Amino acid sequence: MRAKDLRLTDLFAFDPRGGVMTFAGERVLIFDAVALGLLRKQLIDSFGFHAARAVLTRFGYSHGWRTAEALEGALPWADAREWRIAGGRLHRLKGLVTFEPVDASRRTGPEPFADAIWKDSYEAEQHLLHLGQATEPVCWTLTGFASGYLSRANGRTIYAIEEACRGRGDAACRMVGKELAAWGDAIKPHLAFYETDCLDESLKLVQKALRRAESRLQRAARTLAEADEDFVFGMVARSEAMRSVVAMARRVAKSSATVLIYGESGVGKERIARLLHDASPRTGGPLVALNCAAMPESLLESELFGHAKGAFSGAVADRPGLFEAARGGTLFLDEIGEVPTAMQAKLLRVLEEREVRRVGENRTRPIDVRIVAATHRDLAAAVREGRFRQDLYFRLRVVELNIPPLRERPDDVLPIARRVLTEAAAREGGAPKELGKGACRALFDYDWPGNVRELVNAIERAYILSEGPRVELGDLPPEIAGGEAPRHGGGGGGDDTRTLAEVERDHILATLSAVGDNRARAAERLGIGVATLYRKLDQYGAARRRG
Repeated sequence: MRAKDLRLTDLFAFDPRGGVMTFAGERVLIFDAVALGLLRKQLIDSFGFHAARAVLTRFGYSHGWRTAEALEGALPWADAREWRIAGGRLHRLKGLVTFEPVDASRRTGPEPFADAIWKDSYEAEQHLLHLGQATEPVCWTLTGFASGYLSRANGRTIYAIEEACRGRGDAACRMVGKELAAWGDAIKPHLAFYETDCLDESLKLVQKALRRAESRLQRAARTLAEADEDFVFGMVARSEAMRSVVAMARRVAKSSATVLIYGESGVGKERIARLLHDASPRTGGPLVALNCAAMPESLLESELFGHAKGAFSGAVADRPGLFEAARGGTLFLDEIGEVPTAMQAKLLRVLEEREVRRVGENRTRPIDVRIVAATHRDLAAAVREGRFRQDLYFRLRVVELNIPPLRERPDDVLPIARRVLTEAAAREGGAPKELGKGACRALFDYDWPGNVRELVNAIERAYILSEGPRVELGDLPPEIAGGEAPRHGGGGGGDDTRTLAEVERDHILATLSAVGDNRARAAERLGIGVATLYRKLDQYGAARRRG
């Protein structure tokens, strides 16, 4: 018997007239999922998240351990490995969740002991139904089950943790299992829930005090999330314009719709494409990207559709194209506006027929891929001018996302710069650095023709060149620093005297920088209302755009 061949009838036995039911020779019961959801709610309401998670994790662990024990001798396994890997199949057979392995090519670090996408989790479903969206993963019995099964089947302790969860708002749940040493510090917040005395310690806490503490933590978590200004999927979204783009992208990600992303070079179109993939049910599959502008027309067809051996000079073997390579995932076609007209017709056929024909072959192959395209060109104008097919244009723009240039969202400039400084410090192994007042003003004033890409490059350069704990004006590239004069200033003719409005502006921006862009705290320090602060910042941004 192999794990993939397991059927419910191989393990489940019952009398149609009712009575004792068995699974792998052990007695089992049928519980209503909603009843289990209500039990979860009552545990949380009575004892808090910490204690409820302890109960459900330990229950799941025991369930997984006992299932592995019962299954070991219940079937004639082809070999011991088939029994060990049957846990994922059992999740599906027992109706707990559906299991999908993660594409190994998407991993950037060492391969974990177990890595899977979970769909249709009953736990996430019930948590959302009875308690609403959580701030952390909630599939506690399922991760406990995975830990217990893997630990018993492999003869060593394996800890399973959810890295994404539908109960937290993610498109799908993702479980990763590793041994203790492989987890490192990442396991520490979760380790207590696997300890045998965790429940006893949790129940010793005074109920009301625990609930009050959890309320404070939830408020603190929301505050931290706001302070981090929606840093999601590698992007800073401080401005309302960018927040709107990210929010729409996260909604669209949960569908399979084709998306067309507009934006100038360097605004972050590929980041949005990554968000669309990572927040989608296809996150377990590959994200394959192709810059259409960088591919010669003679090779583009072979690159996208693949080719058969001998199809042309140099085709020494069959080769699948990117449509096939992205199976189960997402294909990102960057600079789609640069695709030659003849190639546009072939691309349209693939999108409409959902099948591809390799160069040099007669047969077609079905494809299972989501298309995300991007361009900095005005495709509607290209259609009017006859440079882009209208039918392909409408096929691509099922959903359209427009990313505004950085000069139109000045609120994002300083948060992005600080994020880049933090990442540069981690990468270089150096101490974190702050932005000086003069650097803040120069960054805010500059028009950023190269958008986010230019900002990232400028800050990485400044981090390397700066000698102190702060990045100062002189550390920035000359075109941004502009000497000692502001890029958009009121003075002129060599007169260094500044207007009162300029002094006020500099003071407000410096105060905002000093409190980490927390506007409520900045308003308090300045002695003005938050609404007044927002109005002044809006004025500065508008003045910058007019300048």
